[in-house]
Amino acid sequence: MALYAAYGVNLDPSRMAERAPASPMEGTGWLRGWRLTFAGEELGFGGALPTVVEDTESAVFVAVYNVTELDEQRLDMWEDVEIGFWRKVRVRVDTLDGQSLAWLYALDAYEGGLPSAEHVFAIADAAAAAGAPGDYVEWLRSRLTQ
Repeated sequence: MALYAAYGVNLDPSRMAERAPASPMEGTGWLRGWRLTFAGEELGFGGALPTVVEDTESAVFVAVYNVTELDEQRLDMWEDVEIGFWRKVRVRVDTLDGQSLAWLYALDAYEGGLPSAEHVFAIADAAAAAGAPGDYVEWLRSRLTQ
């Protein structure tokens, strides 16, 4: 089993339960030194997709999952890792229990572009469902639409 940090719409526990049914959520935390952004508008998915990039002044709320080997294979297929659409990045997540090493998926595309409004609000809803602090959810709702 390996730890995975979920952000964006994958923060929603029900969504992760569909994609990785045998992998429990271990808790939540902060990915410090990273920023939530959008990229890949040119890829043709109806707008840019959420991803994270390194940024020493920022932090991203994440849900941490203990992913089984079979679920890891499912997630890799879902995220098209084998064709290089998403790449796995090893990160440190600050949790209530201290720092943990986890994997996350980062989009392998140029930063920039506009996401769909539907996707933006889905991200904020997913953060709320995962237990993100209210001020972070409100920040998402206000900042992601600017």
